[in-house]
Amino acid sequence: MSMVKESIDVDVPVRRAYNQWTQFEDFPSFMEGVEDVRQLDDQHCHWRTKVAGVQREFDTEIVDQLPDERISWRTTGGDAKQKGVVTFQPLDETHTRVSLAMDFEPEGMVEKAGDKTGLLDLRIRGDLRRFKGFIEERGEESGAWRGRITPGQSDTQTPPSGKWEPPATG
Repeated sequence: MSMVKESIDVDVPVRRAYNQWTQFEDFPSFMEGVEDVRQLDDQHCHWRTKVAGVQREFDTEIVDQLPDERISWRTTGGDAKQKGVVTFQPLDETHTRVSLAMDFEPEGMVEKAGDKTGLLDLRIRGDLRRFKGFIEERGEESGAWRGRITPGQSDTQTPPSGKWEPPATG
């Protein structure tokens, strides 16, 4: 596996940066190559990406989520293997450091070449810059999910809030 680590300082309070990051379905607005993210429930998302002409679909599971501090995930199915964590560090009342660390398994010649040349590092850096612009220009987050997920179990006592709603059953 390969590791990528990047950080950026955003000019918003930690709560706003964290709340926006929990809105996974907004990721295509600032993440290059992410075509669609569908939130399935409080712990699972389905992703569709296209990077360097290679299309992938995969599922992720949030394994640890502590409001205003961190979100950790891993892939659980599909044709991508990765795990990572994003952390939120308040620098003062109106500034936050967002740090992303991700392990991934490059597959195929294109991905392996991109990994060796640092293409993923550049992409993640660009995604964080676009996140900075996205959250700073909006003036407020588009939603929030403040639930706590601990490794090995989910928090069923904290209902979702903000934009994301569980799928209707019928």
